[in-house]
Amino acid sequence: MSPVCGPPHQSVTSPRAPTLLASALLACASLFASPQIVPRAPTKPVLLVTAPDRLVQPGDLMYQGAFRLPQGPIGGSSFDYGGTALAFNAAHQSLFLVGHDWQQQVAEVSIPAIRIGTVVSDLATATVLQPFADPTDGLRGQVDTSGPTIKIGGLLPYAGRLFVTAYVYYDGNGSQRRSHFISGLDLSLPADARGPYQVGSLGAGFVSGWLVQIPAAWQAALGGPVLNGQCCLSIISRTSYGPSAFAINPEQLGVVDPLPAIPLLYYPSTHPLGPYDGQSTLFNGSTVMAGAVFPVGTRSLLFVGKQGTGAICYGPGTTDVGLVGTGPPGDTFCFDPAIPGKGYHAYPYRSYVWAYDALELAAVKSGQRPPWDVQPYAVWSLSLPFGSTRILGAAYDPMTGRIFLSQEYGDGENPLVHVYTLK
Repeated sequence: MSPVCGPPHQSVTSPRAPTLLASALLACASLFASPQIVPRAPTKPVLLVTAPDRLVQPGDLMYQGAFRLPQGPIGGSSFDYGGTALAFNAAHQSLFLVGHDWQQQVAEVSIPAIRIGTVVSDLATATVLQPFADPTDGLRGQVDTSGPTIKIGGLLPYAGRLFVTAYVYYDGNGSQRRSHFISGLDLSLPADARGPYQVGSLGAGFVSGWLVQIPAAWQAALGGPVLNGQCCLSIISRTSYGPSAFAINPEQLGVVDPLPAIPLLYYPSTHPLGPYDGQSTLFNGSTVMAGAVFPVGTRSLLFVGKQGTGAICYGPGTTDVGLVGTGPPGDTFCFDPAIPGKGYHAYPYRSYVWAYDALELAAVKSGQRPPWDVQPYAVWSLSLPFGSTRILGAAYDPMTGRIFLSQEYGDGENPLVHVYTLK
């Protein structure tokens, strides 16, 4: 792939405070070896924001090591097939996360020694601080009655409470509107959950996922203390065709109904980030997004997940090359050694980062451009030493700068948690 170049970002000053001037990017990159720069029209240079002037690049992410989650049933559930909705709890220097995919229970675990190992057995194992429990106290099913399977999309310890989002796994008619809950940080307390509540007006498919704290330097420019979003669900028409981000104030949840959600980034069906049924390094039917982090001292919002980079194909996956392309319409076999189930395939897959410039999100908030006009300034792949390419969740510790990524390790085996910091 040929490199693409553009004009640089600039800094300007004023008598009152340092300011930043939004503009296009300077970068030349080839696929996966360095950030994949996305060509786009330059941002109008009219937005002035007093905030950090650093864009995170792939070389800035330093791998620190990983750790394992505990084995076996814990409080009636386990981490098998789990590891989603990862969230950092500053009060205990710990992590909340969802366990087994069927139960959708939440547990809290410690963060043990972070090690770099040559085999998984070299890694330390977390201990359970709170066993599995339902943070919605049985209210999760009330988000919508149209779907039997309702999953937890995001967790956020904030202002002394635990905020929770939930989504209907297969919302065939796009009817889900309510998605958010408030609970206590003590998972053992019964009947302390409230909700579900509605956030925004576009539907739960846009906000029923990740919850990300906005650094203080960016809260005024983006319109709130927390970013909320979702992407890539089954029945794609009810959600964003690419990552979404809305600024919210969780402390007003349940006070103002629906809770206002300021759009900063989303992609409706008429403006997808990439071709849903085409080969792409940005977005298609194979894209899975697991969460986001907004590192302090930067202007980078980093979404993480998995991207299929090969030819797009819909149907059952197979390793038998003789079957590839055969079958009735809608059931054509796709070559895919990683995913055997029916759906969109784009083998090979890569653990992925989509990096966005917060200055451009601030331009959306101020009305200078629509949310779907913003493109990532770079995308790149992550090379993890163990497990699959599927990242399950992301969390961030603003005090130490650690970025936590939960990752699917094997078929049904407990996920791993990898740790990065910035240079």
